[in-house]
Amino acid sequence: MIPAGSLLFAEELRKTYGRTVALDGAGFSIHPGEVVAVLGPSGSGKSTLLHCLAGIVRPDGGRVVYAGRDLTALTDGERSALRRTEFGFVFQFGQLVPELTCVENVALPLRLAGVRRREAERVAGEWLERLEVEDVGGQRPGEVSGGQGQRVAVARSLVTSPKVVFADEPTGALDSFSGERVMQLLTDSARQANTAVVLVTHEARVAAYSDREIVVRDGRARDPDHAL
Repeated sequence: MIPAGSLLFAEELRKTYGRTVALDGAGFSIHPGEVVAVLGPSGSGKSTLLHCLAGIVRPDGGRVVYAGRDLTALTDGERSALRRTEFGFVFQFGQLVPELTCVENVALPLRLAGVRRREAERVAGEWLERLEVEDVGGQRPGEVSGGQGQRVAVARSLVTSPKVVFADEPTGALDSFSGERVMQLLTDSARQANTAVVLVTHEARVAAYSDREIVVRDGRARDPDHAL
């Protein structure tokens, strides 16, 4: 049964890679504007859970329901469209396009959605300002610090006003000071926009920015606050 008010919900997710069981009946739920941390040791299945929730990987069993739509029943094209428009992503190493300037990187999701360059870069500039890196807009990713680059990546994840942001170890490559600032800006910006955040991490100090924690062990998820 889907919890009332859930934006994204999953139940009995199963996924294997050869003989390796990545997910073994995992469940998950998140509400609009909520930040949920997914914790667990390396190899526990937390990144596979994120990929299934985002429609990047199709589970072998179970279902993922987003805004009333069963993601596991959608075509590859339909899931790709969701990832372009309603989902945002932040990865450990940012994955910015090195040939583009920072403002062009942030504007890229809007450009792919058909927004004209001038308007896309105007909106991108606003997000760079919110993330306190408007001064690096004209520089390329290789010319900025790790903390600045990750703020640019956060701006890119939010530029389309997504309903859900998936953040996979977003501070894993940063020092503690830069990581704390990135997390503060990410969670504050998401909450102001009523954007839900699925935060995969193994660090307690990062998980502390969440509203709720889900622990993944041996492919199963345990949520102490919500029965899944």
